[in-house]
Amino acid sequence: MNSDNPKLWGGRFFKKSHPLFQRFNNSLSIDYRLAKYDILGSIAWSKSLLECRVLTVKEQKSIEDALYVLLKKVSSKPDIMLNSQCEDIHSWVEYKLINMIGTLGKKLHTGRSRNDQVATSLKLWCKDSIYNLILYLQKIQYTFILQAEISFKYIMPGYTHLQRAQPITFSFWCLAYFEMFKRDEERLTNLLSRINISPLGSGALSGTFCAIDRDKLATYMGFGDSTYNSLDAVSDRDYVIELLSIASISMMHLSRFAEDLIFFNSNEANFIELSDYVTSGSSLMPQKKNPDALELIRGKTGRVYGSLISMLVLLKGLPLSYNKDMQEDKEILFGSIEIWENSLNIAELVLQTIRINSQHCLKIAKHGYSNATELTDYLVKKGMSFRESHHVVGKIVLEAIDKKSFLEDLSIEVFQKYTPLFQDDVYEKLSLLSCINSKTSKGGVSFHQVLSSIKNIKNKLHENIFS
Repeated sequence: MNSDNPKLWGGRFFKKSHPLFQRFNNSLSIDYRLAKYDILGSIAWSKSLLECRVLTVKEQKSIEDALYVLLKKVSSKPDIMLNSQCEDIHSWVEYKLINMIGTLGKKLHTGRSRNDQVATSLKLWCKDSIYNLILYLQKIQYTFILQAEISFKYIMPGYTHLQRAQPITFSFWCLAYFEMFKRDEERLTNLLSRINISPLGSGALSGTFCAIDRDKLATYMGFGDSTYNSLDAVSDRDYVIELLSIASISMMHLSRFAEDLIFFNSNEANFIELSDYVTSGSSLMPQKKNPDALELIRGKTGRVYGSLISMLVLLKGLPLSYNKDMQEDKEILFGSIEIWENSLNIAELVLQTIRINSQHCLKIAKHGYSNATELTDYLVKKGMSFRESHHVVGKIVLEAIDKKSFLEDLSIEVFQKYTPLFQDDVYEKLSLLSCINSKTSKGGVSFHQVLSSIKNIKNKLHENIFS
């Protein structure tokens, strides 16, 4: 290997690669992000080569010391390699090692293939990314809980079919999104158990001739186990698909969050006001304050969905084991995880800086006859069948609409015109506060249930932090 031809192969070829093919083939501009993980995997591999006597103690130490020097350089300047003509990050690391310690560096690749090398580096990158994503998800969950505590008495309309349905609280709305992002965190935690298996030592596809203790090698890199079939190990990208799948689900949650707040922030709803931190203006209309942060989250969701489909299509027709098509997995993955991380952080900022127009929310909740269900329940408790009470209340709502009146403002005579079961106690049941606090079952919107949920969640978060 020399500075003019920093490749891991070439002996079988008479001619150099065409420059056009080199540019098409090289992946360093994408996979340079794996530098840290390739170096750590190489250090681990050198230890295993020492144990099976391919390297002496002195040789292994020279290789390890040089790799740590290289790791320090990469850590301080992650894009240090981008001006190189190397084919990929794996050839760059080996090329730099040979430049640092000479011919000894050429021993490191003994028994190893780029196939198991790249699979190992990518899994290590995914593991680190999952830990970071779990942290981001925990932060946004905590922000939802803080907002839920602040706003637990702020009454607002709940919707089905984008029609006002039943009164809820802003706190209750926050807890709904907490549940979504909690499930995203659980999916990532579950994925860790499947991703925590080392492919290093699988060779190109059939294993390695070196007497490597692969389980011990796995522990050097922080893996919990090693793979059981080398053919599968070098061609497996299920974990990439799973990670992109979880990203897609979580981005869907973020997009729904964004859509809700875009609507809540509109002049027509006016339930909230977004901070200047996360909005922008119009180049033409000076009065505009646009929810660009939320619209971008909603827009970027489609890109993550596209990455998941791209990855599935990329793999669907590939024979075992490794094929060059799989080089494309990293560009697909890296961009999507970056979008997901950024979107989580922006969503958290939006939530932290939001202002709730609580009085207006309360006023709008009174419109739309959102307490009609409570009127139905009232009649059911008086002995009327649900279907009959549903019909009766529908008629009362029609009369209230005709009178341009709220249900609670109708006279008792109007109610009793439809059934004598109505008594003066009906007005107590029709208040929004009563509507909310009547939902006392687990998961309901009552103040007691919401506060109980917040308390339970905070206790669990505290346990997780100190466990």
